[in-house]
Amino acid sequence: MSADERTRPRREQRQPALSRARIVAAAVRLLDAEGVEELSMRKLGTGMGAAATSLYRHVSGKDELIGLVLDEVYGEWEVPGAASAGEWREAVSRSGHDLRAMALRHPWVASVIGRVGPGNLGPNLTRVSERMLALFRTGGFPADEADPAMRAVISYVVGATTGEAAHLSLLARSGQGEREWSGGPRPAAGGARAERAAQEGRDPRKLREENFDYGLQRVLDGLETRLSRG
Repeated sequence: MSADERTRPRREQRQPALSRARIVAAAVRLLDAEGVEELSMRKLGTGMGAAATSLYRHVSGKDELIGLVLDEVYGEWEVPGAASAGEWREAVSRSGHDLRAMALRHPWVASVIGRVGPGNLGPNLTRVSERMLALFRTGGFPADEADPAMRAVISYVVGATTGEAAHLSLLARSGQGEREWSGGPRPAAGGARAERAAQEGRDPRKLREENFDYGLQRVLDGLETRLSRG
């Protein structure tokens, strides 16, 4: 190294170029760690080592960012196909469980779904919605009932998972495991049953899944009855 090179001021390390994809990925991490209340363009930019104004070159604002992160995590939702009418219920049931799993990985999802209008659906949400709708059509639902039937299932999943995610967030803040937890709010489905199961040494995680599946199957029972009457 020459004397000139040793005495020359070092250039500041250049930050990786911002992109919409990087911003969305960072926002998902922030939301998973701290919740939707902590999301701001300023805080997101600070965490990325960039000024908030730099983020606005790629995302118009927080509302657009919410739509983008929601669509990003919807890319994790797996919706299987159904080759015949006899397979629609099992495929919808599997879809419901996978949507629940996605929402529990990202507990903030349920609280922001209503903030994304139909005209702002991203490619992932559009794709899974179309695949879900196809399941109901394959099952035999008339064109004017397939969409409401799909929405009934999704509404159940989101509603049930909202309470479940809140319960798990409470546990995370308390530093307790489910087996240790006593007192306070109970899971949305089957609070007394959950307490009794804990006393009997049952796996709370498995119980939550059973509670969720019970409600989902009853929703599907009703939809199947509607099909048989058609």
